[in-house]
Amino acid sequence: QVILVESGGGLVQAGGSLRLSCAASGRTVSSYLMGWFRQAPGKEREFVSAITRSGGNTYYVDFVKGRFTISRDNAKNTVYLQMNSLKPEDTAVYYCAASVKFVLTPESSQYDYWGQGTQVTVSS
Repeated sequence: QVILVESGGGLVQAGGSLRLSCAASGRTVSSYLMGWFRQAPGKEREFVSAITRSGGNTYYVDFVKGRFTISRDNAKNTVYLQMNSLKPEDTAVYYCAASVKFVLTPESSQYDYWGQGTQVTVSS
């Protein structure tokens, strides 16, 4: 079992940047395909991005392409989400998740372990 802890959230003005981190413990993060999801108030959790174990392949939802970048440092047991050009509609709790699957997927049901989330608030 892996334990995931997100950090790096906060309040930022529109157009600003944040880098979220997801630190893993219990098992090495290199054992998992990793994803980022978010949930805004009153909305369902939605997929943001995912990355394969090696970091060689990534997958983004359309509305973050060109603005967000997912990466991982397996030596540090950490996955990152660099978020640039933030918009008020990016305001949400951001969650990282780990999957034992081998195919990149946006389906939350395919992820086995979840962090507690970190709040991102973008002001206009």
